[in-house]
This record gives sequence, structure tokens and C-alpha cells, in this order.
Amino acid sequence: MSVSLQKGQKVSLTKDNAGLSTVVVGLGWDEVQKKGGLFGGLLGGGNTQDIDCDASAIMLRGGKLVDRGDVVFFNNLTHSTGTVRHMGDNLTGTGEGDDEQIVIDLARVPAEYDRIVLVVTIYQAVQRHQNFGMIQNAFIRIVDARTNQELCRYNLSENYNGMTAMIFGEVYRHNGEWKFNAIGQGTTDPGIGELVGRYM
Repeated sequence: MSVSLQKGQKVSLTKDNAGLSTVVVGLGWDEVQKKGGLFGGLLGGGNTQDIDCDASAIMLRGGKLVDRGDVVFFNNLTHSTGTVRHMGDNLTGTGEGDDEQIVIDLARVPAEYDRIVLVVTIYQAVQRHQNFGMIQNAFIRIVDARTNQELCRYNLSENYNGMTAMIFGEVYRHNGEWKFNAIGQGTTDPGIGELVGRYM
């Protein structure tokens, strides 16, 4: 039974799931429908470029990003430990279900890593004049990789006009358990390079 979370809520992933080792973090979003009409595209009534959202996982040690290699994203799909893997870049966000997935082997994440922050940035957001106000139906969900059972889901429902990056949530260790925290914080960072600077 999946738990539906509100912003700021936390849930234990491992407490009631004995033997849970690997989870799939699914992130999804849809583009707000472009304005149609005869002159819609000609008169600036809609954005003609697809919005390319990129999911990333930032692995923190003691709450800090110690090494740039601890950022798993489209240019670094697998962490050096093999415990966090990005399943590939989706360039448009079209279609049903997860747009991008990150697989985390909780049982094997080295002990020095205490949290994994899950973020989404818009590729070339500033140059393309795009922001999360143009995105709808954004969500993050955690799935048990063994059973394909959804454990929890957080639907981001706020207005994120002007925000170019989003901290969706984080998976973190607490008293020997793995938990998930629904964050849903928008930022104006123009890209992943600037966003990770918040954790250094």
C-alpha cells in the first residue's frame, strides 16, 4: 500500500519492509499544454522548445557534498560505488509514468553517506526562458525493486513559477533506518552545477 505524502512529511522505507535492499526512485512531470490557436506559436503564445528536465542524485557525507563524483546525473550515470545508478535521460517528459529513474542499492550504500538528495533541473532553463511554472503533474515516488510495489509518492502541487530547479526529496539514514523526506523546494539555480553548490 503506497503512502501519499504531503510537503515536509517523512516516512520510513525500511521499518515495515524487512529485507528491502534496492529501491527505484521514479520522477515524472508533464509540460503544461502550449497555447494553441492560429497565431499562438507566431506571437509568443507558447514555448516552441520541449522542456528537458534532468533528474540527479546528490550523495552527501555528513550532510555535505565532498566530491563532485558523488553527483549522479546524465553525464555520470553510475556512482563509483555502483550503489546509485541513473537509468538515462528523457529529453521531453512526454508519455505516462516515470520520466526518469534512479536506482539506489540501500543495502550497499557505504556507511559514510548519510543522505541522497533527489533534484530536477531544467536543461538550459535561462537560455530557453523556461521554468517549473511550465511543468505540471510533477511527482517523485519510491518503488521496491524486488516487487515493483510503490512504497510512497509525493505529488508536487505548488505553483513554481520562475523556479528553474527543484529539490524533490531525499532518502536518508536515521537510527539504522532508511527514510524518505518529501521536500518540494524550488530554487532559481540555473543548472545542476549551481544547485550542488548549496551542499558544499
